[in-house]
Amino acid sequence: MPTTSGSFARTRLATLRQFVRKPGEQAQVCELCAQPIGRTHSHLLELEKRRLVCACQACSILFAGDTRRPYRRIPRDVYRLGDFRMDDPDWESLLIPINLAFFVYSSAANKMIAQYPSPGGVMESSVDLEYWDAIAQRNPILRQLEPDVEALLLNRINDTRQYFRVPIDRCFELVGIIRTTWHGLSGGEQVWKKIDSFFEDLTAQAGERGA
Repeated sequence: MPTTSGSFARTRLATLRQFVRKPGEQAQVCELCAQPIGRTHSHLLELEKRRLVCACQACSILFAGDTRRPYRRIPRDVYRLGDFRMDDPDWESLLIPINLAFFVYSSAANKMIAQYPSPGGVMESSVDLEYWDAIAQRNPILRQLEPDVEALLLNRINDTRQYFRVPIDRCFELVGIIRTTWHGLSGGEQVWKKIDSFFEDLTAQAGERGA
């Protein structure tokens, strides 16, 4: 069953605030060295708190590829997985309550974690490892995801079947969109337009990679 804890929710809500600045508002400074940075900048993941940190290019390079440090550099590249193999029974076996989710390997938990956006922020759902391993065997790229900072993002809304390999901050960006624009029981017209726009932009930015 989907679960979320108080501390987990507070951390995620703090993360989402980074993606809901007012239009035109500039990102402040690097959170490590205090150098000014613009809206387009690198992110680090603070592993212990699962918190995004805004960083200048110089500081972000310090944490690239070193798993022993407290921060992990979040990659920038987005890939569309055109050959990803997942049929409807595969998806149903994962027991995700909505048709939008992302999967990231947690080094702390030593397992794959499924998460999905909601009007209240990020929700987490347990993954049956037997079913997940069957999916991973047909899609070797899942074993190439960088732990903690890269995710498989799935969009199966209506008849859509889109699969992306993305930096984890793009998943948080999507969650922020839903959290700040959802209204009523169905979300309202605006939120669905925003979701469509997000995936249109993601597709335009993405390179193609086989699964």
